[in-house]
Amino acid sequence: MNADTPAADADHRCGLVALLGRPNVGKSTLQNSLVGFRVSIVSPKPQTTRHRILGIATRPGAQMLFVDTPGMHTDAKRAINRQLNRAARGAIDEVDVLVHVIEAARWADEDQRVWQALAAAGKPVLLAVNKVDALKNREVLLPFIAEITRERRYDAVLLVSARRADGLQALEREIIARLPLAPAVYGEDEITDRSERFLAAELVREQLMRQLGQELPYSCTVEIEQFGEREDGVAEIGAVIWVERAGQKAIVIGAAGARLKEVGTSARLAMERLFERRVFLKLWVRVRENWSDDEAALKRFGYEG
Repeated sequence: MNADTPAADADHRCGLVALLGRPNVGKSTLQNSLVGFRVSIVSPKPQTTRHRILGIATRPGAQMLFVDTPGMHTDAKRAINRQLNRAARGAIDEVDVLVHVIEAARWADEDQRVWQALAAAGKPVLLAVNKVDALKNREVLLPFIAEITRERRYDAVLLVSARRADGLQALEREIIARLPLAPAVYGEDEITDRSERFLAAELVREQLMRQLGQELPYSCTVEIEQFGEREDGVAEIGAVIWVERAGQKAIVIGAAGARLKEVGTSARLAMERLFERRVFLKLWVRVRENWSDDEAALKRFGYEG
């Protein structure tokens, strides 16, 4: 427990909350909005989240520990996909409250599979209907919700826009009401249990997701080889971008190194905003064939099942 942890209160509530759903429904954006800081990387591509990331939101009388999980998906042919599913399903067993995040006016087969996993857990399940701001016709919402909840029991249904931070107070109230009575685990100023080293790797990977084509980012992972601080207070970080084939290495580097420089500059600026100090970032690109289907490589790169 952190030394700055708030004093115990008999009426204080604290517990773990899992945000679950199919890929690309906005779970990471929702977590960031609830925490008030950007602790999870975000991109328009599905399956951006590859790790369970804890976001800490402290409120008067309550502390919510949000677990952002990889999207649950059915195509699990490669080792990394199986690991992502294990991470998401493992969160169901560990938390106190489950939040099923779906996209407004869209219910797919994958949403149904997520619901089945949550319903079997025997825990409070809230439905967060996200991206309501993107709907051109709001009149479809009530019929949509009525259809979704006709044969599926949720403890509460909330309409939210994670991107605009709309509807989040109501969602928080429903979550807090279902958390166990317990003292806070973290200090008021803590926002995640992840280290700066981990966050640095994620910020590099975020730029790969944003700047590369549709398929290549899924063949990339990032490993921090050096993380230190110089005497002048500048964080000195060295990161390796691993790809699966030599041809992918050339694409990541780009003509005369232009793509790699762009990735590095954007990642460095994001790190400086998050870490609140100057950063010197150096990137390398290396090849490890089929790392995403290699259990030993996944363990090395920090993917936990």
